[in-house]
Amino acid sequence: MGYTHISLLVVFVTFSFGVVVNSASTNTTSSPAVSTTPTPEPECISLTSCDECLKYTKCYWCNKDDTGCGDYPKGDILPTKQCPLSDARWLVCWLNFEALLISMGVIAGVLLISCCCCVYCCCCRSGRNKRKYAREDAKLESQREERKMRQEERRAERKAKNDEIRKKYGLIKDDDDD
Repeated sequence: MGYTHISLLVVFVTFSFGVVVNSASTNTTSSPAVSTTPTPEPECISLTSCDECLKYTKCYWCNKDDTGCGDYPKGDILPTKQCPLSDARWLVCWLNFEALLISMGVIAGVLLISCCCCVYCCCCRSGRNKRKYAREDAKLESQREERKMRQEERRAERKAKNDEIRKKYGLIKDDDDD
């Protein structure tokens, strides 16, 4: 079941890429007097080399027993009835279907895992971090208040001690003398 979903994705992506490549390689400039008519694509069976065969998205190349170029099966996603996946090529000669499926599966898996990690980090961990930072801020605030209270106590003790010393040496006037 997983193979068919991946193979559908691979076929769609490679077909889309093939359509873009084929449409980009056609000549789009034309003179006003000459009308361009699309040339009919040759039959896949008549093509003799891999490069010629894979210019057309409707064709695939099979390396098995010099089978050569063939029409891509319309009802099937993969041409496994005509050619094994390790020998079938489509769009490029250097990459077989088997490697294409494996690499697309690996790329899709890596992308899926990356997306899951991003969602986890952005959504799930941010709430935990907010609570953690709120607890840390509350702890720092309580420590700040404690330090402020101790500072006030020490300031009051210093003032009382300084007032006693001033009274002792007569540097401060008593409130009773008025």
